[in-house]
Amino acid sequence: MRPFLSPLQLGRSSGAFNVFGVPQLITAITGIKGSRFRRAAAVTVTAGAVLATGALTAAPAQAVTTPTITAKGGFLMNSANGKTLFAKAADTKRLTASTTKVMTAKVVLSQSNLNLNATVTIKKAYSDYIVAKGASSAHLIVGDKVTVRQLLYGMMLESGCDAAMALADKYGSGSTVSARTKNFIAKMNTTAKSLGMTKTHFDSFDGNSNGNNYSTPRDLTKVAVSAMKLSTFKTVVKTKSYTAKTTTKTGSTRSTKWSNTNTLLGWNGTLGVKTGSGTQAKYCLIFAATKNGESVIGAVMTAANATNRTADVKKLITYGYAKIS
Repeated sequence: MRPFLSPLQLGRSSGAFNVFGVPQLITAITGIKGSRFRRAAAVTVTAGAVLATGALTAAPAQAVTTPTITAKGGFLMNSANGKTLFAKAADTKRLTASTTKVMTAKVVLSQSNLNLNATVTIKKAYSDYIVAKGASSAHLIVGDKVTVRQLLYGMMLESGCDAAMALADKYGSGSTVSARTKNFIAKMNTTAKSLGMTKTHFDSFDGNSNGNNYSTPRDLTKVAVSAMKLSTFKTVVKTKSYTAKTTTKTGSTRSTKWSNTNTLLGWNGTLGVKTGSGTQAKYCLIFAATKNGESVIGAVMTAANATNRTADVKKLITYGYAKIS
C-alpha cells in the first residue's frame, strides 16, 4: 500500500495563473506512471480551487441605453433577422424628399433583361423640369448620351432629379414623356405594395411631391432592405464619388464628376443608403451599416437640419451594434 499523500504533496503552484485567475497546479505525485493520470489530477485540483474561490460566477450584462433622437420619426432593425431595435413614430406618414429615389432605383434594377450599358439621350424636357421645380441636378447636358448605369450614379450620389426623370422616361410605357413617367410612378406604387409598404404612396419619381408622396420610417426601411440585396444598387450607394464619361451629340467625350451627398459613408461601417431634404420634408436619411459581422438598417425622417440628422443616425447605428452584440 502506498503512503497517504497530503494536498501539499499532491501538487504545487507553478506560479502561473489560468484564465480564471487561479494559481495553476502541477502534480508532484511520484511513483504513478502515465501522463494521462497526471493531467487529470491537475485539472481536478485546479477545478476544485476555482469552485472554492467562486471564480466561475458570470459578470452581469451591461444594459444598453435607448437613444433619444431629434428627428420626428425613426426606425432601426437588425439586418440579419429583421428584428426591430428602435422605433419612434415609425408608422407615421411623412414626406420622403429624395429618399424616394431608392424606389426609383429599385424599379429600374428590377426590369427584366436590364442592360446597364444601354444609353439614354438627355432631352430638353429633363432640363426644363429641373428649372421648373428648382430641383437638385446631376448637370446632365441636353443631347448627351448617358448609360443607365451612369444615370443611377447621378441619381443616387448627386441626387440628380434630371437623372431620375431620364430613368423614369426610359422604363415607363407610353407615347409621351409625361405618359411614360406617370406609368413609371405606377410601377413604383405596385412595387411598394409587393414589399408590404402599406403606408406609402408615390406621386413622383424623385420626391418632388405633388401633394401625395409619403412614406414612413418603417416602410422606407423595407424598400432599403430589398434594394440592398441588389449588387448594383449596393455598389452605387456606397460609392463616395464617381466620374461619368458621357458622349456628346458631336461624338466627343464629356467627363462629369458626382459626389455622394451622404457624408456618413465609411463612418462606423456605414454603407449607404440615401439622403433627402426639402422645405416641408426637412431632412431624411435611409442608412445601412455593417461592422464586425453585425448589420443594421433604418431611416430617420423630418430632422430639423443636416447636423441633427447626422447625429441621430450615428446614435442609432452605435446603439444597434451594442444591442446586437
